[in-house]
Amino acid sequence: MLMLAFETSAKAASVALFRDENLLAEQYQNTGLTHSQTLMVMAEDVLKQCGYTAQQVEAVAVANGPGSFTGVRIGVAAAKGFAWGAEVPLYGVSTLEAMARGLGVTDGIVCAVMDARRSQVYNGIFRFRKGQYSRIREDRAIALADLKEELAALSEPVYLVGDGSKLCYDTLSGEIPNLVMPAPFRMHQRAVGVGLAALAQEQSADPAALSPNYLRLSQAERERNERLSKQNMDK
Repeated sequence: MLMLAFETSAKAASVALFRDENLLAEQYQNTGLTHSQTLMVMAEDVLKQCGYTAQQVEAVAVANGPGSFTGVRIGVAAAKGFAWGAEVPLYGVSTLEAMARGLGVTDGIVCAVMDARRSQVYNGIFRFRKGQYSRIREDRAIALADLKEELAALSEPVYLVGDGSKLCYDTLSGEIPNLVMPAPFRMHQRAVGVGLAALAQEQSADPAALSPNYLRLSQAERERNERLSKQNMDK
């Protein structure tokens, strides 16, 4: 199976091409350009460099959240459009799971963290034993103080990954000495992890039904709900 994977959930964008479980190529860009400017260009380049055309792609995978509201939306829309047009399966995967799988740890705890602002992180916690994956905590938005309590109960090394790694390490490492920072080039979300997470899935999604998983409301939605709540209280 020839699979194209997209990752746009944070500042960087990347595309990876897999033939079955083998990574053929990846393009990664963290230049500040918008994902709408770079994503499909990278996809075309990866396919061309590997000697394939868009018509030969047999599956598409995308990180559908959590992450940047705009970034996730762009990635999901691009993946849905590609899969719908080519009539191929579409796999939506957790951004946090994709980061954990892409880190490459074979034994230990992986704590995936993305800065969610307001003293919170998007987080999932995973265990790897001899390369076998299991999930310890479901994806959630959690306060750093609450995450500290959970991590303090773990005695083995905890490998951080994600754009919230530095925030988490700087805030918690004084009280949790078993935290391990990733190397800078491995810290951020990459399409390779998206492809690995998709390969582990048994079922694909209906392209028309796949939607972003933001985990919490956007700022605009929160402000709207606050206004409505205030209006109801004033009545």
